[in-house]
Parts: sequence; C-alpha cells; structure tokens
Amino acid sequence: MKLYRAGLGFIFMAVSGLCTAPFSDAESPQPKKRFGFERGVVQVGDEAPNFTLRDLTGNVMSLSQLRGKVVLLNFWATWCGPCRVEMPAMEQLYKTLPRREFEILAVSTDPQGTAVTRPFQREMGFTFPILHDSEYRVGLAYGARTIPITFMVDRRGIVRQKIFGARDWDSPEARDLIHELLKS
Repeated sequence: MKLYRAGLGFIFMAVSGLCTAPFSDAESPQPKKRFGFERGVVQVGDEAPNFTLRDLTGNVMSLSQLRGKVVLLNFWATWCGPCRVEMPAMEQLYKTLPRREFEILAVSTDPQGTAVTRPFQREMGFTFPILHDSEYRVGLAYGARTIPITFMVDRRGIVRQKIFGARDWDSPEARDLIHELLKS
C-alpha cells in the first residue's frame, strides 16, 4: 500500500508542475564521503551509490562499470508525460557525445519492466541504455521521490547536479553543464 501511495505522489507532483524548475547555475560543493544509501537520499557532493540493474536484453549493468565517464542518471517511467517529453532530447545528446567519455543510464521505474519499456524504446528509437528498477529500490535509495529526476555524476563517481523535472537535454545550457563535467 505504501508503494501505491508513493506512485500517486509521483502523479500529483508531475501534474502540479513540479517538473519545470530551471537548471541550477550554483557551484557544486566539494565531494563528501557520505553514501546516499545510508540516508536514503543522495545530495550534490555525495559519492553516487553503486547499483546493479538489468537492461532491456537482460544484461546486468552497474554504475561502477562507468567510472571514468560522466554519467547522466535519469529516473523515469513510460506513464510519465514529462519523462516522455525529455527523452528525445536525451537521445540527441547521446548521439553527439563520445561513449568513451559520456553515458546515459535511463532507469525505468515501470513495475511491468520490459513489457512496456521495450515497445517504447523501439517506437522512439532510443539507443541509450534503459535499465529496470521495477521494485523502485534504487530510485528510493537515491531519494527520487518524483520523476523525472536526473543525477549528473562526474568521472570520479561524485554527484555534481541533482535536477528535478524534465529538461531540454539538447539545449545550450544542458550541453554547457555536461561539457563542464567532461573537463573535470
């Protein structure tokens, strides 16, 4: 019952317009040696908690495999309108940045898993990895109480930005943010 109520909270937050906050220009604080799983919420400056999830083909993928790359970690669902709006721009961004330096992990919170995400991925033509967190354990550990929410993780595994709501990931502001992280 608690998970059902949390799902309704996601819908309320998305409908109420929470998903429209602008990119933050604030400087990121120095990294702290705290782990988000200890508090159930990840803050800017924390080391990004590692996780292991399966992709659309059943392969296991973990965040730690991507150390050395900048990672755009996005929590989303197929039923989430703002999520669906931002994902084509994520694909545009993904196509233009080198895989050796940048990766997108789109973590689906759909309880139905590949039954809904595989047709969606095919219809939209997305090439970035889609992982499944059907029981929403990783999302809750990161403190992702609303979706979409994105965590920008630097090459050392530190969360540098926590971005609530949908964004135009192909915009100059988004590209500037990512290019700054690629320089570090």
